[in-house]
Amino acid sequence: MPKLSEQALERFLLRARRVLRLGGSVNVLVTNSAELRILNRRFRGKDSSTDVLSFPADRELRFFAGDIAISAPIAAENARRLGHPLAEEIKILALHGLLHLAGYDHERDNGQMARKEAALRQQLRLPAGLIERAEDSGALPTGTGRELRSTLRNRAKRRRSR
Repeated sequence: MPKLSEQALERFLLRARRVLRLGGSVNVLVTNSAELRILNRRFRGKDSSTDVLSFPADRELRFFAGDIAISAPIAAENARRLGHPLAEEIKILALHGLLHLAGYDHERDNGQMARKEAALRQQLRLPAGLIERAEDSGALPTGTGRELRSTLRNRAKRRRSR
C-alpha cells in the first residue's frame, strides 16, 4: 500500500488550495481515532470518533485558512472497504476539510458542496468523495477553536523536529 509522505500531502494541499482559490496555510493533523473523538467532543459536543474535522481560522488571520484533523484508522478502514489506497483516502478527507475551510457546508447548502467536491475530485483525480458515500450527514463534521489550532500547530512542529 503506497504511503503518503508529509511532502506529498503538502503538495496535494497546495494544488487543492489553488484549485479552490483558498488563501492561507492549512495545518493537517493525521492522528488516531481516540484523539478525533476528544476533539469532536470538545469542539462539537459529540462523543464519538469521526474521520475528519475542520476548524476554519478567524477571518482576521489572512495568511491562515485553518486546521484539519484526520483519523488514520478510520481513513484506513474507509480505504480498505472502498478498495483504494490509504494515501488517496487521506487526500479525499483533506479535500473535504479544505472545502469546509473555504466556507462550504454540506449540512446547509442544498448540494453545493457535494457538487464542488465531485468536480474537484475529478480534477484532482480522486475516487468517490466523502459526501457521496456518506449515509449520515451528521458524520461529516466541521468545527472551530483557537485551542485546537494551537494544539495542531504544536504537534505539527514536534513531528517536523523528529
